[in-house]
Amino acid sequence: MFLAIDVGNTDIVFGVHPGSGWRCQFRIPTHYSTRSADYEVRVRTLFLENDLKISDITRVGISSVVPGETGLIRSLVTELFQLEPFVVGPDLYPLLGLGIASPREIGTDLVCNAVYAWETYQQNSVVVDFGTALTFTVVSEARIVGVNIVPGIKTALRSLFANTAQLPEVPLEMPASAIGKNTVHAIQAGILWGYVGLVKEQLFQIQKEVGPCKVLATGGLSSVLKPLHELFEEVDINLTLNGLKIIGDKL
Repeated sequence: MFLAIDVGNTDIVFGVHPGSGWRCQFRIPTHYSTRSADYEVRVRTLFLENDLKISDITRVGISSVVPGETGLIRSLVTELFQLEPFVVGPDLYPLLGLGIASPREIGTDLVCNAVYAWETYQQNSVVVDFGTALTFTVVSEARIVGVNIVPGIKTALRSLFANTAQLPEVPLEMPASAIGKNTVHAIQAGILWGYVGLVKEQLFQIQKEVGPCKVLATGGLSSVLKPLHELFEEVDINLTLNGLKIIGDKL
């Protein structure tokens, strides 16, 4: 089985792939501990809860956008699974068949997204990743043309709550109306309908420059903005893991 580990700013996502789809995924908060031993205990527990054996894992791939966690997770893999993982980074990029203009600047999760988009569609694509940051990764002619980065929805909400005295935290539920009738509704309408407009305009401007694109969505909040779903070729929370699996198959 292949184990994909996606280290993000909020969570570390683990996905187990037996060869035909993802059997299970689980999350541990990023910065869960400063000791690999603590991660080991947590992962062992999650494997038991999901009826998995440590010995079932035969290969491990890591994508990390949190440099301080990368070594810790790599140690976890070598100690727990007795395997040397591959870590997505500039040294591997020449093997991916995907041109990357700024290899030491781009997030490895975005590279995984781009690899999946190009390998799947072989045409102009935009991957919209609804994570801690909202990112738009543009792929054309087997190269990453560029990336747009916007504060993510939860990041924007946290900023709003942190800088206002009387606004409550609200659930991320798409309101039917763009006109708020109470404080909670007003925040939902402003943030969520505002992000609908933001995404539509970003996609319009991108396609004005590169032409028609397949548009894919991923990230934990990709299901929230339902009015956008008609624009997406697919919405898949596992898209980054899929890209990581494709990279592993190329190596």
